Amino acid sequence: MLFKRTPSPHIKQDISVQDMMYNVLYALIPGTLAAIYFFGWGVLFNLLIAISVCLSTEAIILKLRKRNVTDSLLDGSALLTACLLALALPSLAPWWITVIASISAIAMAKHLYGGLGFNPFNPAMVGYIVVMISFPREMTMWSAPLGVTLGDSSGWPDFSTTFNWVFLGQLPGGASIDSISMATPIDLIKTQLNQFHDVIETRNNVEYSPLFSSISGTGWQWINLLFLGGGIWLIKKNVIDWRIPTAFLISLIFISNIFAVMDYATNSSSLFHIFSGGTMLCAFFIATDPVTASTTPRGRWIYGACIGALVYIIRSWGGYPDGIAFAVVLMNMAAPLIDYYTQPKVYGDPDK
Repeated sequence: MLFKRTPSPHIKQDISVQDMMYNVLYALIPGTLAAIYFFGWGVLFNLLIAISVCLSTEAIILKLRKRNVTDSLLDGSALLTACLLALALPSLAPWWITVIASISAIAMAKHLYGGLGFNPFNPAMVGYIVVMISFPREMTMWSAPLGVTLGDSSGWPDFSTTFNWVFLGQLPGGASIDSISMATPIDLIKTQLNQFHDVIETRNNVEYSPLFSSISGTGWQWINLLFLGGGIWLIKKNVIDWRIPTAFLISLIFISNIFAVMDYATNSSSLFHIFSGGTMLCAFFIATDPVTASTTPRGRWIYGACIGALVYIIRSWGGYPDGIAFAVVLMNMAAPLIDYYTQPKVYGDPDK
């Protein structure tokens, strides 16, 4: 009798790449809606530009490589990269910032290495790093959150003002971008510490206090809570492994708590760190990328914990407002080495 022989793996996966990508996209929806609600039209413009450019770049490169365009576009990988990148970019980023970041993510970080499954670095984070290093000023252009009046900024600008700035680089009445933009709470605290104003003084300052809630930054805690909810749903659906986000959050909480206990005046609390910036977006949607993250059980603990430590180090002493992208890409580099030294025992092999 002849038996059909096929290459491994011989066990069919319960979930396809397309299913995985779209489940992650579904889990992003609540946090994305909250980001639009708190930071306005700019977030929506980022999404529209990033999705258009990422999908177009993907299609052009696939065509040049003589690959099936339709199937690759429908797998959701380029769409997910676009959404993650758009959520990471400032709400008032000019259109060309999003275009450069999107092309860098798809062309450089993904297809330069062979496409989906071969990229060693998270494409969205590479795109973010390219524009962060190249255009640091434009990467600080966040609008004030909804309901917050700070100087000349009163919440996020209306549709017309946002559109004119993002696409035309103009503001009504000859106003400057400084009149409608501001730093994030993480960046503000770092700036004030450099000017010898401690955390407590900054949070209680009449000028800056509207930016802070009892937990973290105004609006940011709700965005992070909704990304947390989406991440827990992904874990329950077995789309992502629970070890990486757990290790990441435990590491960030542990390290930030140590420094906060040592000197609360110059170090923010653990709650501030885990509910500020893109913490939950990183924990559940970026660090868990199955292609670029560690793949062994023990390796995932090490991988996630190191990202948490690097995020705190860069946030506290680095020159950039948030260290998530740099921390993730640095650990992407280390993932193969971590996997090599954390291989589980091979059943039946006495030497393993």
